[in-house]
Amino acid sequence: MDETVSAADANRRFSHILREVRDGHSYVVTSHGRPVARIVSAEKHEGVASRSHAALLSRLERQPILNAGRWTRDELYEDDR
Repeated sequence: MDETVSAADANRRFSHILREVRDGHSYVVTSHGRPVARIVSAEKHEGVASRSHAALLSRLERQPILNAGRWTRDELYEDDR
């Protein structure tokens, strides 16, 4: 389970937190009480990117191809503001 730590506390105890992460612990860093980051072992999540990439490609392959017509460069970069 993740231990919650404030951003200020994480900054003060960063070396200690890294040693704990190396030993298998994980942390959720909060700012003003809201979670903003997670500190976990790099080894633990090595395969996450490749699995995410494979899942995205699989989903895209299942999507129907839509004929959206042709656009000009000016239409693509037109700013309606």
